[in-house]
Amino acid sequence: MPEEKRMGFLEHLEEIRSRLFISLIAILVTTALAYVFSDAILHFLRAPAGDIKLQAFSPLDGFMIRFRVALYGGLVLAAPIWLFQVTRFIEPGLLPTERRFLIPGLIAMVGLFLLGNSFGYMMLANMMEVLFSMFGSELNYLPSADQYIAFVVYFLVATGLAFEMPLVILILIKLGIVSPQALRKQRKVAYFIIFVFAELITPVADPIVAPMVVMLPMVVLFELALVASRFVAPKAAPASVAVAKKAN
Repeated sequence: MPEEKRMGFLEHLEEIRSRLFISLIAILVTTALAYVFSDAILHFLRAPAGDIKLQAFSPLDGFMIRFRVALYGGLVLAAPIWLFQVTRFIEPGLLPTERRFLIPGLIAMVGLFLLGNSFGYMMLANMMEVLFSMFGSELNYLPSADQYIAFVVYFLVATGLAFEMPLVILILIKLGIVSPQALRKQRKVAYFIIFVFAELITPVADPIVAPMVVMLPMVVLFELALVASRFVAPKAAPASVAVAKKAN
């Protein structure tokens, strides 16, 4: 028995290694491909800021900034492959009733993340206009390419993750950690948490309007998750079964 456990553990590590290797190869290939189009990606990320020209302050910045942008693009392009590897790794540990939610859940996760990215990108132009207006006439803004790209990528990732909220809620309900009834009773608390999160990811001077713009779609997604929860919530045991268990 100990030997069987040891072999099972080694096989488990071997599977992790092989799936990690496939994922890394895919990311390397897509990163190399994205590097070829790094100028186009840089233009796409710079576009919300208008006509500004990004500044580089180190001889290595020309390569390092393009490499970082290519890595971001490579991770996105390789997402179908490394997400598939993650899915295949966790699939054996799921029950048959849970496996049927795996692929739809994966598609929903990618779709919601891209939807959040698109929403965040549409917000960037107005956000940049507000941020640039704060410099006034006494300050001259020299847009560092490194800092600007880091800011844009952070905001896009944050909005993408924010839009994953309904999927997280459905998973928690499916696992029985929270119930739809409890979430409905605590709507005000949930709305407040959503507003605080929106406040944190919108770095503009206006503390109300900009966070509310981010908050509104998240509230809609929260309500849609509650509607969808009826399809994933654990079924309550029949009263006769509950009484029998209590009697035993």
